[in-house]
Amino acid sequence: MFIYTITLVFKQKRLTDIKNDFINNMTHEFKTPISTISLAAQMLNDDTVTKSPTMLKRMAGIINDESKRLRFQVEKVLQMSMFDQKSATIKLQDVDVNSVIASVANTYKIKVEKFGGHISYALDAEDSVVNVDEMHFTNVIFNLLDNAVKYRREDVEPELAITTRNIGEDWLEITISDNGIGIKKEDLKRIFEKFYRVSTGNRHDVKGFGLGLAYVNKMISLFKGTIRVESEVNSGSHFIITLPLYK
Repeated sequence: MFIYTITLVFKQKRLTDIKNDFINNMTHEFKTPISTISLAAQMLNDDTVTKSPTMLKRMAGIINDESKRLRFQVEKVLQMSMFDQKSATIKLQDVDVNSVIASVANTYKIKVEKFGGHISYALDAEDSVVNVDEMHFTNVIFNLLDNAVKYRREDVEPELAITTRNIGEDWLEITISDNGIGIKKEDLKRIFEKFYRVSTGNRHDVKGFGLGLAYVNKMISLFKGTIRVESEVNSGSHFIITLPLYK
């Protein structure tokens, strides 16, 4: 009974720590886009901004992008809660992966360039139509790119690359690569677990729910595909998604 009680106490403490960490990180994730939207809205009151079509378009783009990011964070939390209830619903449709990736990469270009980096894509898959939920598939790509920037190295400019290719006649492979801090071997087996977050050493600016990769893994599984990761510390990571082609 003593051992059982001690085990129970430690388990409850771990759950409490996870809950507190989740709330703190959720607050941070929501605070950032809200602050950016607020700043952009304030700048729209400046006459010098409203008189410049270029600046006006840029501010509108920032507000639009941050609104999407905020919505994505809300959807991610709600979707993961629905997974626990086994009530998640997806709307499968024929989607051209090459087209989606090109659109996402162009949208994400601004964020990567903010850190002096670059994003490129080589869409070599001749057959790129798969049967997925377009919104969730788009979120999957955004999520992996967001992680690539979040876990970048401070001493080098972030370089992101997305490639597609066909494997035989039935499969499409998508690879998202970065030159970030990489993932330790002991973390590789657990990165797709819900609430699990990889240690970032002395860096304290990396926040998150610990839900991102769990969400990605769940979605790819629902799309009847697989995802795996190849990574080395200080050499970057390669997330490789394989999806069945729509026939």
